[in-house]
Order: sequence, then structure tokens, then C-alpha cells
Amino acid sequence: MCSCLLQKTNICYLSFPDSYSGGLGDTQFSFRLRQSGGQRNTHFGDDGEYNREAPLTLQRESAHYFGYVYFRQVKDSSMKRGYFQKSLVLVSRLPYVNLFQSLLQLIAPEYFDKLEPCLEAVCNEIDQWPPPVPGQTLNLPVMGIVIQVRIPSRVDKPGSSPLKQFNQENLLPAPLVLPSVHELDLFRCFQPVLIHIQMLWELMLLGEPIVVMAPSPTISSEMVLALTSCLTPLKYCCDYRPYFTIHDSEFKEYTTRTQAPPNIVVGVTNPFFIKTLQHWPHLLRIGELKMSGDLPKQVKVKKLTKLKTLDTKPGIYTSYKTFLHKDKTLIKRLLKGIQRKRPSEVQSALLRRHLLELTQSFIIPLEHYIASLMPLQRAITPWKNPPQIRPFRQEDFMKTLEHAGPQLTCVLRGDWLGLYRRFFKSPNFDGWYRQRHKEMTQKLEALHLEAICEANIVAWMKDKSEVEIVDLVLKLREKLIRARCHHLPVKEETLQRVGLYIETIIGSLPEDLQTVLHHQ
Repeated sequence: MCSCLLQKTNICYLSFPDSYSGGLGDTQFSFRLRQSGGQRNTHFGDDGEYNREAPLTLQRESAHYFGYVYFRQVKDSSMKRGYFQKSLVLVSRLPYVNLFQSLLQLIAPEYFDKLEPCLEAVCNEIDQWPPPVPGQTLNLPVMGIVIQVRIPSRVDKPGSSPLKQFNQENLLPAPLVLPSVHELDLFRCFQPVLIHIQMLWELMLLGEPIVVMAPSPTISSEMVLALTSCLTPLKYCCDYRPYFTIHDSEFKEYTTRTQAPPNIVVGVTNPFFIKTLQHWPHLLRIGELKMSGDLPKQVKVKKLTKLKTLDTKPGIYTSYKTFLHKDKTLIKRLLKGIQRKRPSEVQSALLRRHLLELTQSFIIPLEHYIASLMPLQRAITPWKNPPQIRPFRQEDFMKTLEHAGPQLTCVLRGDWLGLYRRFFKSPNFDGWYRQRHKEMTQKLEALHLEAICEANIVAWMKDKSEVEIVDLVLKLREKLIRARCHHLPVKEETLQRVGLYIETIIGSLPEDLQTVLHHQ
């Protein structure tokens, strides 16, 4: 099967519930799938610019697609199976679950009634939308309504409310204002596992393989997306599938027992997966939400040996022991909020702030240590290659924790050292380190260019041979091209001065050499 056809087949299977669903009406869910074969270039010329300005967690992906589904199932005696079953699917490289699901809520009911002509008109409107620019508020007209939403930026303060950053414009008709392009109702998603938030955060931080077994694609996809958002502002660097079916082309890859389970969180609904994935180390089985008095019934942690192929009860099936102690204060505050009927968005904000502070407490010591590996600015001289960033030594980092560890900003006690050691083996550490090393390398190159601009080029050339001068011209040109192509953090004024330096140097050479260099 060709890769394009395989991708379409995967999308089709992911657009419908995998197991029998007797529920009637409309449901929404999401999926994420790997791009099949071929080149991974996107159709958007502004990918690099968008990704530089967007938070790491909201970057446009080059190797995966996100699918947003609106599924309708209603009784219809005219249909062969007795039901009308149809899905409208929006496919994007952007993880804007809130925006695209809200858009589908407007489009899908109309589409099911009026079919293709309606869809064609909507597509024409969407074609006119401006590209997403981090930090800007967009007004997106569709079907007589204007959706207003702000695109988050990398410079936003973590945990700040996007609503406070909106431009107040007098739009008529009044716009449909979305509080966020991507944030879910975290509290609603986590209701059955509130007392286990600590364990789930650790499992996600360490990139552990997790199966989420849910009664519907909606609950499955929301739980997986909620789990991956736990680590903000740290990017979750492992694979994740909010909804996965037995028909997926990667089914064999994930269910094989000949190798260890991959670092992935996979959401499923078909009970068949309990049998095929029972060798995975962690399985979160959730049912429909049940109340125990005023409070949502909490699932229990159970041993993996308790897993039954049929009729597995809700629970977290794992032998994992947490490194950190539970935060009982958070749980009490959340449970008190339920009893007082506090709005879900307030509870979500409380939960999100707790997870943000926990992640920051863990990451700040790493940030401080890696910053200390950067060469001093006075060590950067114009006519030598910039010095290297010193290597990350895990044991050296561990020694810093006694005086500058997470205990300074976090009340939680436990085996922080053990958690760091395990984290060093995870894809999340690798992804974080690569990103930070890349940023530091670019900063070094930028500082080197600034040092060159501040140097006396004429004095340097006095005792240099033509070969050395030509070599400098070629190196400076290469640096200039690299600075523009890789968008190094350098002022335009600095780049222009480097360009003038190159012209000055070339002008000092014999005419024949000038001609050669100008034609290169």
C-alpha cells in the first residue's frame, strides 16, 4: 500500500469509535498520527518563524498530524445498519485542540444537514484566515461568527491567563472569545485520578510507556492530552497517541513482545488491548465518571497481576513506586473546591499552577547548571573560533543539588536525586538538553559576531598575508549566511556591520582577487 493511501486509511479508522458504542448523538475527540514516508516538508513557508516564537509545547510538528473529529450517530431506518454514522475531521500540524474542536462545533452540525456545499463555503473562509503569529490575537470569521483567540508566545509568563492579554476591539457581531487555543479543562479530565496526580506527573516526566484504557475516544483522547500537558513548560518529547485503534498501521509495532514497549502514551477503547498490551508496565483504566457522595470516585493503584483480559476494573495497574511524597495539601484544596461547588475552570487553574510549579522546581536546578557550562563572554575573541560549551556531567550536577536543589522552591519531600538519575535516561532529558545546547551554541555564535564588529579590522590586516585575508572573507561570509539562515539572536545592525567589514577587507586586496571574491 502506498504511503499516501495508508495515511488516508489510518485517518479513516481513527475517525470512528473502535469498539461498539451504543451512545447516540454527537461526540468529539482527537488523534495524532505519524506522517507516512516521503518528504516531511510542510506547505507553510513560515514554519521556522512560527516555531521560533511559539512555546515549545505548541510548535508545528513536521513528522505528525493532529486529527480533530466530530462524530454523529443517530437512528435512521433508511440506512442499511439502522444508524446514520458520519465524522467530520479537521487535520492539522498544530496542537490547537481547543480552537479546532470549537470550530468543528460550529461547522459539523451544518455540514451533516447541508453536506458538501456548506463545507466548500467554510473552506473558502478558512483559506482567508491569517497565519498564526505567536503573541497576536486573531479574529477568525466563519459562518457569520468571528472566533477570537490569542496565539501563545514563547515570551509569555508561564501560567499567565491569555484572556488578560487580549486586545479589546469593538467587533460586531460580538466575537466568540476562546480563553485558550489549546488548554483543556484539566480538572475535569483528571477527576478520577486526582489523588494520583503526583505519580502520573512522575511517569510522564520519565517518559514511561502508559496505556490509557477508556470507555470512549473522547475520554481517552482528553486524558492523554491532559497527561502530556502535565510537564509544561518542559516539552514532552516522547510519542503519544490520544486515540489508537487495532486497525492502525503501527499496531504490530506497539504490541510486539520481542522488544521493550516504546516510550509512548497510547489511548485506547477496545478491551482487546488489555490482552495485547498487558506486558506494558503501566495501564490506567478509567470508566465513566462515578460520584462517591459529593466527590468523584477515585481509582486505586493495583498490581499488574490483577489485570484481567475481560472486565478489568478501573485502576492504575503498575508496580511503580513514586520518588516523591504525595502533596496532600493540593488534594485537600481540590476536594474542598468540589464540596463548595467551585467552578471547574478555577479548579483547573489551581491544578495547572501546581503542576507548573512542580515542573519548574525540577527544571530550575538543571537550567542553572547548564547556564554555568557557557564560556565567559571575555573568553570570546574576534579572530579565534568561539570556545566550546563544557560537557554536561551528571555527577557534577548532582553535587549542586545540596545547595541549589528543588527543596528551595518546592515543599515536596522525597528522593529527588533518584528522580533526576532516572530522568537522565529518558527521552525528555535528551530533548531538553539538545534544545538548550542548540540555543547556547547559537548565542555563542551571536556573541562572536558582535566581538568581530567591535574589533579593529584595519589593524588586524596590517601584517596578514593575502591567503589569511581571503580566508577571513570566506569565514565571515559563511558566518553571515548562517546567522541569517538560522536566525541567530543578533541585531540587524550587527549583521550590516559585518557586511561592511567584508567589503572593506575585499577593497584592500588586489583587483584580480577582488573580482574573484565578488563573483563568488
